[in-house]
Amino acid sequence: MYERILVPTDGSPEVDAVLDHAASLAATHDADLHALYVINTAGYAGLPGDGAVGGLSAMMNEQGETALDRAAERVGERLTERVLIEGTPSEEIIDYAEEADCDLVVMGTHGRGGIDRLLLGSVAERVVRTSPVPVLTVRVGRTLDD
Repeated sequence: MYERILVPTDGSPEVDAVLDHAASLAATHDADLHALYVINTAGYAGLPGDGAVGGLSAMMNEQGETALDRAAERVGERLTERVLIEGTPSEEIIDYAEEADCDLVVMGTHGRGGIDRLLLGSVAERVVRTSPVPVLTVRVGRTLDD
């Protein structure tokens, strides 16, 4: 059913459950697994000075590589592609899924609602609403038992 599965990551420990789920699906379907880290360029678009942006860019690239390393360690040989790109996360996830001909996107969601969602936005929500590729969301973060 699935040949290529995309799993966006932010490198946080909470994403481990998402990686595990994506790796399990990839193993079940003998599918390729693509890990994607998007450097959110909107976060530093308004900063003055090339030096500040250059240093921040290098730091963000390093964080992205660390996140992809973590994903590779977590899913092992099931990972066939690791990609680090810059842009708006929701748009880049959708664009990559289409360009790489992915059959499924597996991503985490914090399950925020109400004012938190309105104030903070949700990458997962935007991907779910606009992706032509099916999206499976996995709840991450704290539970009521924490």
